[in-house]
Amino acid sequence: MTIARVKPLPGVSTMTLRDGKVLLAKRAKRAGYGLWSLPGGHIETGELARDAALRELMEETGVTARLDRLIECQDIIHRDAQGAVIFHYVISVFLCHWQRGEAIAATDVSDVMWAQVADLDNLDMTHGTAQLIRNTLKTLT
Repeated sequence: MTIARVKPLPGVSTMTLRDGKVLLAKRAKRAGYGLWSLPGGHIETGELARDAALRELMEETGVTARLDRLIECQDIIHRDAQGAVIFHYVISVFLCHWQRGEAIAATDVSDVMWAQVADLDNLDMTHGTAQLIRNTLKTLT
């Protein structure tokens, strides 16, 4: 019997701020389907993580932003009932500031919204996203 080995895949997401609100996207693909999260996706071969973050933001929401800095790296690991890893993403999360564009749902997302911190408790979000947003905003004030 051959055991399939799942290797970690690099990804990015953006915490984009505008007028005290953060841009959220509702996932329309397998990982996190139907949940609100930060816009993001895969890094293409040969692409810098920073460039991938801005590309994914534009592709998913139509928004252009200025990338500020790396906030943190997160491991997203999903396992089956027996504990075997189904997929593993290592996500570099970048802080960005809106420059232009009106947010619209485009590739890989079914909806977008500019949310205030108070809105986060009422949204079904990917694991840890609300806390990451809260923690980051605390460091900015």
